[in-house]
Amino acid sequence: MKHIRAAVVGYGNVGRFALEALEAAPDFEVAGIVRRMGAENKPLELTEYAVVKDIRELKDVDVAILACPTRLCPDYAKTILPLGINTVDSFDIHTSIVEYRRELTPINKSTNTVSVIAAGWDPGSDSIVRTLMQSLAPKGLSYTNFGPGMSMGHSVCVRSKQGVRNALSVTIPLGEGIHRRMVYVELEDGATLEQVTKDIKADPYFAHDETHVFQVECVDTLRDMGHGVNLVRKGVSGKTQNQRMEFNMSINNPALTGQVLVNVARASMRLQPGCYAMVEIPVIDMLPGDRESLIGQLV
Repeated sequence: MKHIRAAVVGYGNVGRFALEALEAAPDFEVAGIVRRMGAENKPLELTEYAVVKDIRELKDVDVAILACPTRLCPDYAKTILPLGINTVDSFDIHTSIVEYRRELTPINKSTNTVSVIAAGWDPGSDSIVRTLMQSLAPKGLSYTNFGPGMSMGHSVCVRSKQGVRNALSVTIPLGEGIHRRMVYVELEDGATLEQVTKDIKADPYFAHDETHVFQVECVDTLRDMGHGVNLVRKGVSGKTQNQRMEFNMSINNPALTGQVLVNVARASMRLQPGCYAMVEIPVIDMLPGDRESLIGQLV
């Protein structure tokens, strides 16, 4: 069996766990790691791997796992796809996913490549659960309740604000899909909590939620990568009322994101050229092995 050669682009929390998921997968091999600093200060756990600044320095890469901040994903994808390499990412700005898909689709078609975008756990695997629930009760309401737990995307967003040295954003579910954002920041010298709070609340990541910002001496004393979700749908199947379904999950946030990225990297090798969200991909294609064996095991 020919192994899929995957490169991990970015080596933060998600990149580390994506590498672990690749190492555990029976059908992948690691083509290398792409970091801004290249092999400088190379971590010990990367000793056996090529570590480079540019993916062009790696050989025979089939798929690039973009383990980088959401707002950098489009630029990385548009640079890598013309090299004939598939891309997968965990872009998580829900309101921009359709536009992002439209941007990449013609590039995928012209380069004969596949991109899977918004592939984390939400958006991502939760999107699949929501789709299934809606199909089972087509008429009704769905609620997605996150947390309590650390939001990686929101934390990265806050760390990008001027005057912020380090940050942690915690999501608190209030019920019926409404959330409170509790943001803890270490400020740089000269920065004011008032201005930083204003900048955070104006960002699309936070603009639609109740947000509270607190200054702390050390964010790391508060950090916990645990998170979770509660999905609920109540609706109608055919003409039958009061159909209720629920899905719960408690997870390590970056570990699950890394696993999902590896799953869709596998699926990308089985898809026709184009850009896909996870709800468009057969779930069975995210698993290693042949379809017939998996059907016999799972159905």
